[in-house]
Amino acid sequence: MPANLEPKLISGNANMPLSKAIARRMSMHRGKSVGLVDARLERFNDQEVFVEIFENVRGEDMFIIQPTSKPANDNLMELLIMADTLRRSSARRITAVIPYFGYARQDRRTKARTPISAKLVANMIVGAGIERVLTMDLHAAQIQGFFDIPVDNLYASPVFALDIKAQFADALGDVMIVSPDVGGVARARELAKRIDAPLSIVDKRREKAGEVAEMTVIGDVTDKICIIVDDMCDTAGTLCKAADILLENGAREVHAYTTHGVMSGPAVERITNSALKSMVITDTIQPTEAVAATPNIRIVPVAPIFAQAILNIWNGTSVSSLFEATSLEPIYEGLLVRGAGH
Repeated sequence: MPANLEPKLISGNANMPLSKAIARRMSMHRGKSVGLVDARLERFNDQEVFVEIFENVRGEDMFIIQPTSKPANDNLMELLIMADTLRRSSARRITAVIPYFGYARQDRRTKARTPISAKLVANMIVGAGIERVLTMDLHAAQIQGFFDIPVDNLYASPVFALDIKAQFADALGDVMIVSPDVGGVARARELAKRIDAPLSIVDKRREKAGEVAEMTVIGDVTDKICIIVDDMCDTAGTLCKAADILLENGAREVHAYTTHGVMSGPAVERITNSALKSMVITDTIQPTEAVAATPNIRIVPVAPIFAQAILNIWNGTSVSSLFEATSLEPIYEGLLVRGAGH
């Protein structure tokens, strides 16, 4: 039995605001203070990662909160070294809370002599002593099978469904969910079912990597409020082109909902100047100042769902219950304000 019957959180440097928000939400749910374990994470002059924990964690149920976003390698090493520190400090169980799982796009060999880096990262995580992973919207769901430990993959679509119902309450009958490519149809269909909306697909064909040669809209989007759904937005090239082609095909307006705002390179500028009326991302990756200041980008918090998932794991209760609107509505009550994006 642990010395202290409370879950303990420790955070890396990747997204400290999210970690603090999760701790605050857990404090609200528990009715008692849940803080982050006092620790020191620093770099030596050669950029080696060093971790020192200032509290006793022997026999404790530990949760490391650390998305492996940019800089992916630094944040991944922080996660692994924190796990090793906790294991050597006799923590009872170590769960890695990885809101954004980096390297997820390298989930298969796309051509000869290429790696499956997602599998390598999974091996490293297990080797570091982590016994469970909690993440959100893995780029490829089969990555769960790369681990020999339990993986709980949360979905943003139930949260997005609540937000869409709040934002478009007066025009929900005109909403159409759009997948930006054939590969994302399952994700888009799942959200469309939740709000009872029709589904359309933007079929893209590439001449070569990074360049979209042709886009075709499958489905009638005339006079529809189109909502493009994707798991991540990197450079925003495909997203912005999809918005243009939807408007050319008669859409009334175009919005986007993406879980992970990677927002590399020209993404912010593209979205600012795009035809998108609004774009919603979550804070699984800490938004930069430029992202936060972009007028047509709105950020939906994931701290409520992660806080509840951590408590459910700690209590040994169902995590999949958080996939249902009835479980999420009380958690997000008052957080999704109508009219913020429409």
